[in-house]
Amino acid sequence: MKKLKFLPLLFVMLLTFSTTSMATLNSAKEIDKDANDALRTFYKEVKGSKKYLEHAKAYLVIPDIKEVGFFVGGKYGEGALRVGNSTKAYYSITSASVGFQMGAQQYTMVIAFTSDAALNKFLLLEDDEWETDVDGKISIAEWNSKEELDDVDFDDDMVAFIFDSTGMMGSFTMEGTKFERIKP
Repeated sequence: MKKLKFLPLLFVMLLTFSTTSMATLNSAKEIDKDANDALRTFYKEVKGSKKYLEHAKAYLVIPDIKEVGFFVGGKYGEGALRVGNSTKAYYSITSASVGFQMGAQQYTMVIAFTSDAALNKFLLLEDDEWETDVDGKISIAEWNSKEELDDVDFDDDMVAFIFDSTGMMGSFTMEGTKFERIKP
């Protein structure tokens, strides 16, 4: 019976360590360097991606998102919001989740804001925080290797590209992902 008393404590500890221990605030210079490296990879791997981002109102580059989980989990990453080639602000992405999940992975995400309305909603963060489940929907871009991004018409205001993934994460989770403005 004593083992059952410690089970909730174990879950709380795992959740705490899987989200807060990953949260290390990098310097602005480090975030910009990592974002530039991520964009080079994106342009190399996805035909037409550079031209696509040139037509976006802005884009958020979050290199090196780390996600871990064993029934409870979390993810964390830091990135740069860019208009053209210029960084305008820095953001973190965090998430805590409970559900069937197991593993660890690392990946890069680029979110393109294709309308002024979506960008303005993101920029006007209430308390410097924005939650995807409540405030907006992000479409995940899918394409095959023969397609180019400039041939694809995305009807959504925000399109996310996930690439440069390592590790494996099997999950079915209920999660809310939060974006928060940071000052590195």
